[in-house]
Amino acid sequence: MKHTLAKLGIAVAVAVTALSGTADFASAQGMDIYVGPGRHRPPPPDYDRPPPPRFDRRGCDPRQAVDVARSYGLRRARVVDVTPRRVIVDGFGRRGPDTMMFANVRGCPLLGR
Repeated sequence: MKHTLAKLGIAVAVAVTALSGTADFASAQGMDIYVGPGRHRPPPPDYDRPPPPRFDRRGCDPRQAVDVARSYGLRRARVVDVTPRRVIVDGFGRRGPDTMMFANVRGCPLLGR
């Protein structure tokens, strides 16, 4: 009888230990049940508005192209042509008239001289 009660006590202790370990993991999931109003969050204020005008056009600004051309040593630089692909800047280099082409993307990378 003592052995049966001892085994039963050990089994109960193991079961309680196992259940307390799983209760911690189950409570970490954070399952909540709400009944009634009060949990709906409205969308942010500008959620349904279109983007501002010229939002999608982020190309090379002609003034930035002129500044980059001047930093490369082009004197009296001016923008001659702006296309969807490139910005062309004319000016004078060390050997006379010179032309620089920049890609019409953000940052104005140099395409050629």
